[in-house]
Formats: sequence, C-alpha cells, structure tokens
Amino acid sequence: MYDFLNDYNQTVHPSLLKSFVETTNKKLSGYGLDECCHQAKENIKKRLKSPNADIHFMPGGTITNLTVISHILKPYQAVIATESGHINVHETGAIEATGHKVLTVKSHDGKLTPELLKPVLAHHRDEHMVQPKLVYISNTTELGTIYSKQELKKLYQFCQNNQLYLYLDGARLAMALAAKDNDLTFPDLAKYTDVFYIGGTKVGAFAGEALVFNKLTINQDFRFSMKQKGAILAKSWIVAVQMNALMQNNLYIKLGKHSNYMADKLQTLFENAGFSFLSKPQSNQLFVSVPKRLAKKILAHYSVDNLGAIDEAHIGLRFCTSWATQDVEIDDFAKHLTKWNK
Repeated sequence: MYDFLNDYNQTVHPSLLKSFVETTNKKLSGYGLDECCHQAKENIKKRLKSPNADIHFMPGGTITNLTVISHILKPYQAVIATESGHINVHETGAIEATGHKVLTVKSHDGKLTPELLKPVLAHHRDEHMVQPKLVYISNTTELGTIYSKQELKKLYQFCQNNQLYLYLDGARLAMALAAKDNDLTFPDLAKYTDVFYIGGTKVGAFAGEALVFNKLTINQDFRFSMKQKGAILAKSWIVAVQMNALMQNNLYIKLGKHSNYMADKLQTLFENAGFSFLSKPQSNQLFVSVPKRLAKKILAHYSVDNLGAIDEAHIGLRFCTSWATQDVEIDDFAKHLTKWNK
C-alpha cells in the first residue's frame, strides 16, 4: 500500500538525478566556493530579482533553523513562533539547546499576525525577561495553510516597526507558491522577509535547502556559524546542483503544483464522504476528522500521521501528498475508502 505519511519518501526527481550525472567528471572546489554553487546562486538571485541577496546551501531544515536563529540572536534574545511551529514541536529542542527561548502563541490556522505578536511584546517589557527579537513563520505552515501577500507584508511591516527580524521557513515553499489561492511570488519573499529558505528536501531533492539573507546586516560572519554548527558541506555543490535544476523551467513550482493537485483529489474524496477538516485545505497537507471505525481501517492499511482523538467519535489524521504521488494511488485509496465507509 502507498503511504501518505510525508512528502520526502521518494528518492529524487529524474531532472535532479540527471544534474548529478552531468557533474560526474568535474573536479569542484569545496565548501560552497565552486562553480556549481556560484551558478545556482546567480539563478536564484534572478528568480528573486534581488542581485544583492546572500545565499548559502544548507543540508536540511532543522540545521538551517538552528544555525540561522542562533546566529541572529544575542544570548538574551528569543524567537517567537506559533505553538504548532516546527521549531517548537519537531526539532527536539534544537533552538533551546543553543541557549535561546522559543516564545509561543496559539494560532488556529498556524499563522502569525501582528495582533498575536502584540501581547508577547507587551509582556516582555524589560531586562528581567528574554527580549523578543526574531519572528519565525513557515510557508506552508505546519497546518498546511499559506500566507497571502498582504498578510506577509503586514507582518513584515509590524516587525520593522518593532525592531524585530522576520524569518520564513520554506521547507514546503514550493507547495505554498503553487497553491491555487496564493498571490506571493519569489520577489515578494525577498522584499517582505529578512531571511528565508527555499526548501528542496520536500520537493524532489535528495536533500538540501537554499538559505537567502535579504537583510545584509544580520548575515555578518554567517559562514563561521555554519561551520560551527556543522552546516557547511565539503561538497556543498550537492545541494547547489539540485537547486539549480529546480530553478530551471519553473520545475520548483511545477512539482509543488503536482503535490497540491494530488491533495485536491484527496480533499474531494473526503468532502464527498462527509468528513470535515481541522484546518483549511490549501496545500499538500490535509488534516481530516475521521470516524474512529474508519480511521482504524485506514491506519491498518496506510501509513498516515495519527493526530489522536478529536472527540469521542473521531480521530484526526494527516494526509500528505508529494511531487511523486500518482493518480493510481489516489484512485486505489478511493476504492478502499468507499468500501470501508459503507
């Protein structure tokens, strides 16, 4: 049976594999100083329309988050995130292990707004508490929702007005930018964040992310932080080659669009079956409230994320589709769902 557990359970997209083959006989410099890294950086800058952006190739999402956040913050400063934020829930206390507190707020849709940030700033008023300095968001969020251009712009303006930095985790950025109701572009991300990353791991790469500093007063000596945290790869070109391929022919957005399209098909199945969603379906993650009897059938035959009991009669399940999900896999699931739901 196919699983809907995550969007990184397939090895690599063929175009990215081809890009590796083409580097077979090349001899390349180490630590991100080679021609492949240079070329990928220039192509990303063009997509961003940001010639001064400072770009670094990172091994994965968690090490990117802890390296960036610990680099930007002074020892007495903290980062703000939603309770569902990846740095708060799924990174084994990585941020706290660097000596920085994660201040959390509740958010029904996984997004941060100026209104949610204001009470945090009001509460942390003096030197007897940690100083909030960095705002962490992700797009898509951990609940599969996305930020609109206006939402991101308002949040960034609030951060600027309150001497805060805005950092966007782009692990699933391809799915966010390819969402049907998205109006954000790559240049918008360069304009309305201080730093963000373009996720590759969850959109067809073997591994790797491209980190982009837009604000060039917070990236000073960043390579020292990268080295200290184990984030500089001797073969950084491994990530760069993949990112370069993803930037060609709009492949990055195409793969995100495919992931979302597969989730749309699942969404239709669940809606026709009368199920409700725990958060608004907008991308490749669906959070579904399923009757317990049926949830047990699904969990016995498919790998999906069990979120636990929603109420006495329902269990929450997370379904995640990917760049490699095929129609036949959705069709097979539909047949089983129809049979089990009788």
